[in-house]
Amino acid sequence: MPCCKKLLSGLLRGAVLAWLFAATAQAEGISVNKVEIRLDEVGYQLSASYDINLNFRVQQALSHGIPLYFVGEFSLTHTRWDWLDTAQQAVQRSIPRYFTGNSPTTRWSWLDEEIFVGEQTVKLSYSVLTGRYRISRGALFQNFASLEDALSMLSRQSSTIIPAKLIKKDGGYMAAARLRLDIEQLPKPLQVNALTDNDWTLDSDWYRWVINPAEIVMHAGSKAE
Repeated sequence: MPCCKKLLSGLLRGAVLAWLFAATAQAEGISVNKVEIRLDEVGYQLSASYDINLNFRVQQALSHGIPLYFVGEFSLTHTRWDWLDTAQQAVQRSIPRYFTGNSPTTRWSWLDEEIFVGEQTVKLSYSVLTGRYRISRGALFQNFASLEDALSMLSRQSSTIIPAKLIKKDGGYMAAARLRLDIEQLPKPLQVNALTDNDWTLDSDWYRWVINPAEIVMHAGSKAE
C-alpha cells in the first residue's frame, strides 16, 4: 500500500508540473489584446495593444545587455469585392484544409485597394550599469525601473495618421495589425540560433478586423475577440 501511495503521489506531482509547464509555454509570446481605429480632426489612426510575455531565454539575453528590436506593423485596405469573399468561403468549404491553411483570416485580397501600410521599430534594451530598461523610438526614449513597465509601454502601438480624404464613408475596409521581434537585428551568432530556435519566434501574427467608416465616431474602438 505505501508503494501505491508513493506512486500515486509521484504521478500527481508529474501531472501538476506538466500542467504548469504547458500553461507557462502557452502564456509566452505575443498576442493581440485590443485593436481600434480613431478619428480626429487630422485623420484616422490605427492602434493595437498586445500581451507580451518574454520567455526565459529572451529575458536572459536582454539582461546581459543584448537589445531587442520589435516591429509594429499596420495596414488598411479597401475591400471592394465583398462578393469575392463570399465565393471564397464557399470554395474553401469544399477544399481540403491542407490546401487552404488553418488561418481564419486568409483572404483572396489581390483585388483589394491598398490604402495604407506602415511600420515602426521599437528598441527594448537594458543597462547593466544602471539596472534600468529603456524603450527607444528613433531619437526618443524613456527609461523604466522594471521590465514589466517597459513591456507595458511596448505593448501599445499606433500607426501614423491616415489622411481622412483617403477613406470613403460608404466603403468597406479591412485593417490589420501585427507585432514581432526582428531577429535580423540580433547579434550575428544569435541570428543563426534564432532561425531554428522557437524561443526566438515572438510574433503575434496578423490580426484583421473589418471597419465601416460610416459607423466611426471620435475615438471609437473595436475590441479583439
